Amino acid sequence: MSKSQENSNTFSDLDDQASGKSQADQQSEGTELEETRRVLASKVEEAKSFQDKYLRLAAEFENFKRLAQKQKQEYSQFANENLLKELLPIVDNLERALKCVQEGRPTDGLIQGVELTLKQFTETLARFGVKPVVSLGITFDPTRHQAVAQQASNTAAENTVIEECQKGYQLHDRILRAAMVVVAADENRDTTES
Repeated sequence: MSKSQENSNTFSDLDDQASGKSQADQQSEGTELEETRRVLASKVEEAKSFQDKYLRLAAEFENFKRLAQKQKQEYSQFANENLLKELLPIVDNLERALKCVQEGRPTDGLIQGVELTLKQFTETLARFGVKPVVSLGITFDPTRHQAVAQQASNTAAENTVIEECQKGYQLHDRILRAAMVVVAADENRDTTES
């Protein structure tokens, strides 16, 4: 073989080898591309599935919020239903008392009826956790009492409640209304100061 044939063979061999590698690379790249497309398509389907689940979940949550809001509104509207049912017999008794007075019956029955109605009313309040604030004879407590006056007293200690002008009430441990009270002052002290 001459040198030129060797060179030509060498170049042609190189061309054959290069084109062979190129075809193998192309097949490999084509396979990788196809695999990538397949993986991408599956991920797109998965993303669509997650998006669909998210939209359904968001719609369910909105429905839940609407339902909860409706239930809250109904609860606040009818929360006092049991208390009000308990108060209706008291209203009936007061109406009966007024009817007795209008018919000209003796007022002794009216007084007794009002006393019984008041007793029934306080019992109903107690069943729902409302009770009067104890005031007379105890030390003035600004969280439970509202002082409307101070009065000199030689029988009660200073800052002791000696008179209750208006009862206070509490619901369980919370004050609904502070009692309006008169507080004892030292009899030697001038009560007009303050």
